[in-house]
Amino acid sequence: MSSDVFAAIADPTRRAILELLREAESLTAGEIAGAFSHLSRPAVSKHLGVLRASELVTVVEDGRERYYSLDVGPLAALARDFLDPFAPLWDERLARLKRNAER
Repeated sequence: MSSDVFAAIADPTRRAILELLREAESLTAGEIAGAFSHLSRPAVSKHLGVLRASELVTVVEDGRERYYSLDVGPLAALARDFLDPFAPLWDERLARLKRNAER
C-alpha cells in the first residue's frame, strides 16, 4: 500500500488535488477539474483514479455527481510506518546543530 501512496503523491497535480480536498469537505469531479484549467477533464479524472486506487480519496455517488473527499488514513500510515522511524535521526542532527551553534 505505501508504494501506491508514494506513487500517488509523487505527482504535483495529485498533491494539489489533495490540498484542495484538505480545504473542502468534499468536491465534485467538475469542481476539482475547474481548479486545473490547464488540464483536460479526462486528465483530472485519471489523477482522481490514481488517488482512488491508493485510497487517498473516497467517492460518494449522488445521482450523476461523484463527490470526492480526502482520506488521511493512508497518509497517517505512511508517516507512522515510513517517516516516524527517521525522526530520531532528525532529532540527533538538530541537537548537533544546536551544539555547534552554541560554540
